Amino acid sequence: MPRSKMRKTELTWIRETNKRERITLTAAFGGFAVDAFDFMIYIIPTLIAAWNMSRAEAGLIATASLLSSGVGGWSAGILADKYGRVKVLQLTIAWFALFTFLSGFTKSHEQLMITRTMQGLGFGGEWSVGSVLIAEMIRARHRGKAVGLVQSSWAVGWGAAAIAFSATYSLLDANLAWRVLFWIGIIPAVLIVYIRRHVKESTTFQETRARVAAVGQRASFLEIFSPTLLKTTSLATLLVAGMQGAYYSVTTWLPTYLKTERHLSVLNTGGYLLVLITGAFVGYLISAYLSDRLGRKNCFILFAALAAVLVVAYTLLPMTDAAMLFLGFPLGFFLSGIFAAIGAFLSELFPSRVRGSAQGFCYNFGRALGATCPPLVGYLSYTMHLAQAIGIMAGSAYLIVIITALSLPETRGKVLLAFD
Repeated sequence: MPRSKMRKTELTWIRETNKRERITLTAAFGGFAVDAFDFMIYIIPTLIAAWNMSRAEAGLIATASLLSSGVGGWSAGILADKYGRVKVLQLTIAWFALFTFLSGFTKSHEQLMITRTMQGLGFGGEWSVGSVLIAEMIRARHRGKAVGLVQSSWAVGWGAAAIAFSATYSLLDANLAWRVLFWIGIIPAVLIVYIRRHVKESTTFQETRARVAAVGQRASFLEIFSPTLLKTTSLATLLVAGMQGAYYSVTTWLPTYLKTERHLSVLNTGGYLLVLITGAFVGYLISAYLSDRLGRKNCFILFAALAAVLVVAYTLLPMTDAAMLFLGFPLGFFLSGIFAAIGAFLSELFPSRVRGSAQGFCYNFGRALGATCPPLVGYLSYTMHLAQAIGIMAGSAYLIVIITALSLPETRGKVLLAFD
């Protein structure tokens, strides 16, 4: 292909999609953005003061939500394979919007933990179902870019949550502001109306269901643990666990290290957060593009290696406030960008009849495994400097990413068949 034509295609790939594909892209992008908005609402400092919560109690709320998201992701995937992607996508959005709203009425950390745990079920399920729907709807040559574009909406929702937080706390008393933030979380339910009216099931899913009905044999979600798929399921789960483990290790402990040990006041400014979120958004888009050009595996390996180098620079090299602010962009770029192609990759690894349940399990169980890394960093910090603990844990996690990526097949350009 001539270079000029190739560049034109790279810049205008969305124009090559048809109306049905663009409608689905819009719905999935919006769904994941509002998912991020509801999940990233940050009110813990206020509640620690208002309810006299300990840090352990506050941390338990976050942990419970993450663990329930694993259950929700796999459950939603199973339901999506049985009842359809679009129906379950609507259910997950309604679920997390409702329990975000109800969180605004809680009066104790026990009540909040219950509502946030229930919210986590929808949080995990929305991504699993939405990414499968996009992967099946978009043609193979643009699948990585499309799923990556949807993934980038996390940064949009994260940014919106940060803006809403600042605006609400500047206008209202803190004891009311946090409740208003949760009540705002009901607004995303409006997206259900759009999905119900405009988004249709993928042809792949419809043909798969018809084929399964014709042969009279339903697929079991336990098939992902069968001898044929067990290796793929295990490696894909470890791949996600490595990505998530590194991400949680850095984002959980690096701010504490830089603030308490290096005394970088910039961590308390909105400017740092803006740079970090911008880097994450651009990282998603660039990584999504590269995954279609270089391949899924090469993209994972490249981002894992560069992210590991960046973490070492953050934790071991002398750094000023200005350098911290400047390097916030590449930090967000590589830490978040590595996830851009994972939705497309997981969809391409598994057959249509168990695609939803496989993707839900691998991503969310991998996330649960990754969530064990921050406590391990804390444990290691008793025997070494916190910087070393962060570097060792993140570096080990990224090494797992590289090894598992090398062990899995390349799937770029794979056509998703109805009954494969």
